[in-house]
Amino acid sequence: MAKQLISADFQDDASRVARRLIGAILLVDGVGGRIVETEAYDRDDPASHCFGGQTERNKAMFGPPGHAYVYRSYGIHWCLNFVCREQGHGAGVLIRALEPLHGVDIMLGRRANRSLRELCSGPGRLGQALAIRHEYNGRSLSQPPFEVWGAREFVSVSVGPRIGISKAVDTPWRFGLTGSLFLSKPFHVGY
Repeated sequence: MAKQLISADFQDDASRVARRLIGAILLVDGVGGRIVETEAYDRDDPASHCFGGQTERNKAMFGPPGHAYVYRSYGIHWCLNFVCREQGHGAGVLIRALEPLHGVDIMLGRRANRSLRELCSGPGRLGQALAIRHEYNGRSLSQPPFEVWGAREFVSVSVGPRIGISKAVDTPWRFGLTGSLFLSKPFHVGY
């Protein structure tokens, strides 16, 4: 039986947490599914929002582990990250894609009836499907509206470079459920 994850489950390097989250269940107000793609970011990483130090925008990422960091991408989409390591460090995991399992009709309505495969395949799409809002920034992932449940079984995880960034592009901190149809982009064999 899967256990609900608590802050202690996030007190580790972002790359290890990102890998372990593959196969976990994420629900926001009872809507969501299986996490199939993540990316890790750390304060020493030039692609991270924390790289230049704490600001008003990124201060949640320097907060306690097991909390949400929500930011707006390109001024359009709210994106969801899980804060990792110890408070004050500045690290997190971007949730890039879900396999929709719970509240699918609600998500389809929020995304203007997109295909099931496209519904949560990418951080912006996922944010829209789950109705992520800035007011969730800094909230505990173990309290409403969030529920995060550990993977129920072993899953095969693909690893590769992160996508959609311009710095540290070769860092292999993108993780995905091997063979999933719900990834934002496929993983390249032989990376």
